[in-house]
Amino acid sequence: MITSTFKLLAARRDFFLGLLVEHLEISFAAIAIAIVFGGLVGILIAEYQKSAKPTLGVINFLYTIPSISMLGFLIPFSGVGNTTAVIALTIYALLPMVRAVHTGLTNVDPAIIEAAKGMGSTKRQVLFKVKLPLAMPVILSGIRNMITMTIALAGIASFIGAGGLGVAIYRGITTNNAAMTLAGSLLTAVLALVADLLLGLLEKQLQKRSVKARKRTKGVLIAVAAVVIGAIVFAAIPQKQNATIHIATKPMTEQYILGEMLDILIEQDTDLNVKLTQGVGGGTSNIEPAMESGKFDLYPEYTGTGWNMVLKNKSVYSEDQFKTLQKAYNKKGLTWIGMYGFNNTYGLVVRKPIADQYNIKTYSDLRDHAQDLTFGAEYDFFERKDGYDALCKAYNMRFGKTMDMDIGLKYKALSENQIDVMVVFTTDGQLADANAVVLKDDKNFFPSYRCGNVVRTEVLNAHPELKKVFKKLTGKISDADMVKMNNEVDVKKKEPRDVARAFLKEKGLLK
Repeated sequence: MITSTFKLLAARRDFFLGLLVEHLEISFAAIAIAIVFGGLVGILIAEYQKSAKPTLGVINFLYTIPSISMLGFLIPFSGVGNTTAVIALTIYALLPMVRAVHTGLTNVDPAIIEAAKGMGSTKRQVLFKVKLPLAMPVILSGIRNMITMTIALAGIASFIGAGGLGVAIYRGITTNNAAMTLAGSLLTAVLALVADLLLGLLEKQLQKRSVKARKRTKGVLIAVAAVVIGAIVFAAIPQKQNATIHIATKPMTEQYILGEMLDILIEQDTDLNVKLTQGVGGGTSNIEPAMESGKFDLYPEYTGTGWNMVLKNKSVYSEDQFKTLQKAYNKKGLTWIGMYGFNNTYGLVVRKPIADQYNIKTYSDLRDHAQDLTFGAEYDFFERKDGYDALCKAYNMRFGKTMDMDIGLKYKALSENQIDVMVVFTTDGQLADANAVVLKDDKNFFPSYRCGNVVRTEVLNAHPELKKVFKKLTGKISDADMVKMNNEVDVKKKEPRDVARAFLKEKGLLK
């Protein structure tokens, strides 16, 4: 495993370097805001002690909110992407920052403060010339802990479509690629440890009392500040470049592959740049609102999902309703285009020993034994209108237990007997190798899920050249093609971009 991880890091160093830079950008933005805002709050509550208890109480409360919940609360207000990630990380960074400043200032020896006042120092001079310098070791220790924690926590950013090393971790989990997960985790840990080491050295320098040491530390701080300010100014300068198409994908292997196909063809056949955000946590529930707000420009979607989850229809979708679907999306400023050809509908599988023992072949057969079995599915299946509750109601069955899990962990849970029944996609790459029996949907509960692209109409009108790309892919991918490509990523551990490129080459779509 270790060998595979280092080989992957070497082979895809540009990919991981890009994620590393994104991770630093997100982390440092949150850290900078937390230092400034948290420092000011810490000073205020130290100077006005009556406000300390309620302020720290509020910050403590925010700190106890789970990170995933925090992201969920913020998305309706700030959308998906880096902004929400920075806000969430800043909130978590505030507690150690505010507490360190408050503790450092309130623990300064009162006799020293009285002496300064006795010498005629003003309140401002006492704060900046006496309290803050004496409190600096405590403050810096708090900053050190806060920075290390923020860098480690920044991995959650990938869940909402932001960048950073969490992309590698989450993609590895989703595609069953342990080396990818370990590589992302290892780089995150190393980055946090390096930051802690450098800040530890700086902290020791500040604790030295010699004038020479203080001057040297001051010079280091000025240099670091200059680098940060320079980076911000450079980032703020508008760069001359072609228009960029922002593509999002769900956290599924086939979506990674489709995203790479779109990226390759758009940059090959047009003058447009592509920004590809892979594996947005929550899938449709987070991507579709971001499409309407203009955060993303296009993403691969499934007709049945659009009908039930986006349009909130309770009826079962069939492809003869596509015009109605398209019309409803047009009212949202969105267009369906470039239907790939494959149908990735849902299905149910049962562990083979159980299917053989009870002779379970259909969903109706499953009903008689469901109360003794554990059902597993990804999170959103339990919330969909065409999901778990509707399935149980249609077949009048109730499972003994249910288990929510990430889409990339379902087959592992099934193989380890943690679950007995699970929902699958009919194009799953791991399905062929699973020790499971695919059941017959004898009441035709699950609707059609033809895959195509949802594009912002405004973008399609502004860049009609995109239509040629979508036309190239229309009807080109069969169910068998998608199963094969998914299998190459999930089982044979190939990279989604390599699989996508090979398929496009096979179909004669590459120049």
